[in-house]
Amino acid sequence: MTVTLMTAKEVTKKVFNKEKLFIFDVRNESDFQDWKIEGDNFQYLNIPYFELLDGVEEILDSIPTDQEVLVVCAKEGSSVMVAEMLSDAGHDVSYLQGGMKTWSEHLEPVKVGDLTDGGELYQFVRIGKGCLSYMVVSGGEAALIDATRMTDIYLDFSKEIGAKITHVFDTHLHADHISGGRKIAEKTGATYWLPPKDATEVTFEYQALEDGNHVTIGNTTIDINALYSPGHTIGSTSFVVDGKFLLSGDILFIDSIGRPDLAGKAEDWVGDLRETLYKRYKELSEDLVVLPAHFMIIEELNEDGSVSEKLGELFAKNHGLNIEDENVFRKMVTENLPPQPNAYQEIRETNMGKINPDIDQQQEMEIGPNRCAVR
Repeated sequence: MTVTLMTAKEVTKKVFNKEKLFIFDVRNESDFQDWKIEGDNFQYLNIPYFELLDGVEEILDSIPTDQEVLVVCAKEGSSVMVAEMLSDAGHDVSYLQGGMKTWSEHLEPVKVGDLTDGGELYQFVRIGKGCLSYMVVSGGEAALIDATRMTDIYLDFSKEIGAKITHVFDTHLHADHISGGRKIAEKTGATYWLPPKDATEVTFEYQALEDGNHVTIGNTTIDINALYSPGHTIGSTSFVVDGKFLLSGDILFIDSIGRPDLAGKAEDWVGDLRETLYKRYKELSEDLVVLPAHFMIIEELNEDGSVSEKLGELFAKNHGLNIEDENVFRKMVTENLPPQPNAYQEIRETNMGKINPDIDQQQEMEIGPNRCAVR
């Protein structure tokens, strides 16, 4: 029978389209339990590769014959060998190209809206990591917000649509993934913006992103209004784009809110987090479309694969926005924290410019799920 290669992009389309897929994950159980490919209609079997070295005969009854089967491992090699064994036993199967390492790095661009002057706003969905980044396009120019380290994807996309990247923003100093913002700015000559309160230890030059900044993209004015919104970090800054979209960084998500502890300041910053969510954001229009920097669970994806919701809906439905008692809120976001992101201290130092890990080290540092939220 046949063994075929399946790309991360093809799997992403299956997630977006809610297709059925049987995933045979041959990583160690602890790795599978910590982080796996998620889809609404995906089924799973996890048996570590080392348990299959003598053959797959004993598990053949667990492999369906009436739906697509995808074998997954960390880097690809083990899944190819298991797929070949299943093929020899009479099954048509696929393996994930590049394994979970490639799954962690795939970005899928999705258009999320039109701007008043004819411009567009795109969301880049990092499906395996839960990261969301953005490109605002107008008049042949583009601004990037919260870009990941996979910089070629943004550069290629901007060329494809005929836009020159002129501004690059990070809403805060990221702790769960390595920013590509500075590198893109260096390659394109764009201005790199960073909140100064998050940049006290950075080793490079940047433009201070502060409340009241107005940045024009393109021939007609599109104001990107910086809204100081501390809580996840002390410098966290949101953007209101074109009066329609609220790019909330890691402060507010669709089904959760940002965690305040990744710089060791949970008790200090929880008050800032509450003030941002319950006062600053309350003063904004409920019709703003919230576009966060991460999603936490696959259920947050819309039908087209994008992640967004109106601010008014989040104030009605997001548990983190509906805790009246401040003490209860404080307890939730300081005592209900998930495990911290993998290598988050090293990631922060990389984003400060203090260390410069190679590509293999960067990939290893980012392996694992998004852990920026509290719910």
